Amino acid sequence: MDEALLLRKKEVASEPISKERRCWQLLLRDGSMTGIMQFLLENPVFAMAAKQFDLAADVLELPQDLRERTKWPKRMIVVSVPVKMDSGEVRIFPGYRVQHHLTLGPGKGGLRYAPSVDLGEVAALAMWMSWKCALMDLPYGGAKGGVACDPRTMSQRELESLTRRFTAELLPFIGPKTDVPAPDMGTTEQMMAWIMDTYSSHEGHAVPSVVTGKPVNVGGSLGRREATGRGVAFLANRAADLLKLPPESRVIVQGFGNVGSYAAYAMARFGSRIVGVGDISGGLYNPAGLPLGEVSEYLAKNRTLEGCPHGQWMTNEELLVQPCEILIPAATERVITAEIAAKLQCRILAEGANGPTTPDADQILEARGDVFVIPDILCNSGGVTVSYFEWVQGLQSFFWSESEVYDRLYRLMEPTLARVLKFAKDRGVSHRIAALAIGIQKVAEARRVRGLYP
Repeated sequence: MDEALLLRKKEVASEPISKERRCWQLLLRDGSMTGIMQFLLENPVFAMAAKQFDLAADVLELPQDLRERTKWPKRMIVVSVPVKMDSGEVRIFPGYRVQHHLTLGPGKGGLRYAPSVDLGEVAALAMWMSWKCALMDLPYGGAKGGVACDPRTMSQRELESLTRRFTAELLPFIGPKTDVPAPDMGTTEQMMAWIMDTYSSHEGHAVPSVVTGKPVNVGGSLGRREATGRGVAFLANRAADLLKLPPESRVIVQGFGNVGSYAAYAMARFGSRIVGVGDISGGLYNPAGLPLGEVSEYLAKNRTLEGCPHGQWMTNEELLVQPCEILIPAATERVITAEIAAKLQCRILAEGANGPTTPDADQILEARGDVFVIPDILCNSGGVTVSYFEWVQGLQSFFWSESEVYDRLYRLMEPTLARVLKFAKDRGVSHRIAALAIGIQKVAEARRVRGLYP
């Protein structure tokens, strides 16, 4: 085994698991709905999602009973995932799946593998997926899942064992008409293929529509891998047209993973100049423009951007506030804080990540009035939209060309942007509140019409 990988394994094994242990303790101590709500609200990501919901619900003047039914998750699943490691030891990883609502169709949302994953974070992401799917008029409810692990320290065999056992634990709760997972941070097409195979083995026949984001040769869709990033770039470019920005706009992409890298390449094709990119280790900035091909080669070889010779090295916080026309945060939640928001030098904030901007930062941006925000549930909706296309293709066993996929995607995204901007103007609210309100209103109305089962 690689010495660096072995060393990192030992470091991770010795790290405290207080967050996971606290989750279990709280849920076991108080399994009531009130206790669970209090536990969720202790998580800063869920508290942020809940605050956003309340602000939008106030605009919609939702009745209290309908507000409560729409806000809280329908189902939260916590499982133990035992894995025999390459060392021979058996480790238990905590796994989560939250189905926020199933009112409009099966649950839809990614699976995240990261050390920080916990129930509150997953519940927040599931809530945002609810509003995202409703905003895009997709026949889904929001869901999300994850395992608290560090995939960078795990071998391919360990990751396969983890993924298959996690899938087995979720078998009663997932399926093409129940809940359809997809890739997210730390997960890949290969892992989606393992999920499909595990589920299909139990069903006795191939079930490609149980998961999206699969490799094309086992029922995946052309264009799915690039869809989130290309959708971000499409909307950022449309916003630039609306604001009449110069064709060679300067772009900074914080987070150079799947979403950020494809967004950067797509923006470059639109004629923009990529002046900054960042990953978990920090940011690379060059006002003259970065050679994306060479930067990507360096990252593939070194697994980090640190030390890349093509620009000035800085922290991610410093990268976010460098001058540019378009800033794309495409990494994790809560990176645009109030302090960062006050220093931003961008004209467009295109949110490729989920929840990158805190409510306090939103207030500052709204007061400034000089930053055009494309909120996350709209900006990064290309991934779930093309996942929907993949699901439809799988159910019909009839597949589309890549040009058909993107033509359908852009024909959904552009009018949705116009709808959000109109709502914001008519109601005098921010773009974020407008997007959330449109999604929340659709879910709440569907729940009202379906009624309350006795």
